[in-house]
Amino acid sequence: MTPPARIPFPVVDEVSRHCLQEEEPETVHIEVHLPGRLDQSRLRKAFLEALHRHPRILMREAPGGWYRRRYEWELTAEPDVEVVSFPRPGLNALRDARTRALTEAPPLSLSPPIRLEVVEGAGPAEGSEATDIVGLHPPQGRGAVSTSGSAAGRDKPPPARTRQTTVLFLTINHTALDGPACLRILATAAEIYGGKDNSPAPAPTRTPDPPQTPETPSNWSRPARVAHGAPENSPGNGLLVTELPLPHRPKGSPYTVNDQLMVTTALTIAHWNREHGETPRPLRITMPVDDRPRDTTMPIGNGTRLVEVPFSPEELTNEPNEMPDFLRRTAQRTRALKSLPRPQLGHGASLLTAPVTPVAWRAALTRGLRRAAAPWTSTTLLSNIGRVPYPLDFGEEAGRAHAVWFSAPARMPRGLTVTTASTAGRLHLALRWSRALLGHGDGAHLRDLFEHYLHSTEVAP
Repeated sequence: MTPPARIPFPVVDEVSRHCLQEEEPETVHIEVHLPGRLDQSRLRKAFLEALHRHPRILMREAPGGWYRRRYEWELTAEPDVEVVSFPRPGLNALRDARTRALTEAPPLSLSPPIRLEVVEGAGPAEGSEATDIVGLHPPQGRGAVSTSGSAAGRDKPPPARTRQTTVLFLTINHTALDGPACLRILATAAEIYGGKDNSPAPAPTRTPDPPQTPETPSNWSRPARVAHGAPENSPGNGLLVTELPLPHRPKGSPYTVNDQLMVTTALTIAHWNREHGETPRPLRITMPVDDRPRDTTMPIGNGTRLVEVPFSPEELTNEPNEMPDFLRRTAQRTRALKSLPRPQLGHGASLLTAPVTPVAWRAALTRGLRRAAAPWTSTTLLSNIGRVPYPLDFGEEAGRAHAVWFSAPARMPRGLTVTTASTAGRLHLALRWSRALLGHGDGAHLRDLFEHYLHSTEVAP
């Protein structure tokens, strides 16, 4: 019998594998809301076929001794486990699925390291229920900013949508895969299931700008940390997701929606830190950049590279008349960073993962360097998926996705990640935090601040 093919861990996978923590699993959560119902056996068959069409996802970590020079992925012909499950419907089914997505990572030892849960008859697409782990709230109203970290003014639950929906929860072990790659798998499954074309929409074309030297603050200062709120006495991540209007951007603006989101995130954290008495410090926001094609040739795995966008304390005072210039400067920085050729985690990570010593030695060194570098870690991560490129159309009975949320891991020292995507002309925002840093009331307040500052970016150029 031919042994399974093996692939050495890429740099991103190895660094993530070295730094795994059981109390805060490295999961990516994708949540897709459909208006109709799915046939269970038909969906299982379609998803299995999608896995076979993208065989790189059928992998597990190969066993090996401490003295081995590399971790390796072992490719399998078939899944080791049933990937698709249908939890029992119920009042808390939606909340419980979100909780599992944050607390239970698919094991690396079983192929594939993903899980798809289908919550049927999930009720409102946005509900009023909050828990100490996850919550989902509709926005209070344009420009509403509360003045404390509590959920003030929320004694009466907001009205919920009445339509029933089916929700797909795709949970990914981030050591092996990222969100865009698994969304490609789901789009393939949708096409097989519904018989509809789920080809990606063409990327928007933009006129190239003349080369410019961006006004960039120094990266040598230690960046600000997100100030502690009311942390909880339990490990893990909390999550809050909401739907907002897409920010208006005048035609011909020299900036993109991604730049508006970047400015919004920076102003939100600066406001939060001022409220909590922190001395103003420079901010650095990590931004994933993904250059992969979105069609069926898309490489499956961790394919994004990380860049850091800096902001000086003086830029974050938010004078309304300075907003157009602030957006322009941010756009210059993000374009310049995207255009620079750079390894996924930088040149240092490539050296750190060179297979010249046993992998167990490199693991100990990596964890030590991570702890030592914690004060210089970026303030937060903003992952903007942008417009979801696939219709995610499952046919006449199940329908087309009307909301898609993503969330990225939020381990300390960052402790907070912001993930956005747009579907059906709406912005879907997920705030995810370490419960050692923030509590649920803090997440609700940060959401209100984010909505306020997103509205403030809607200015004439």
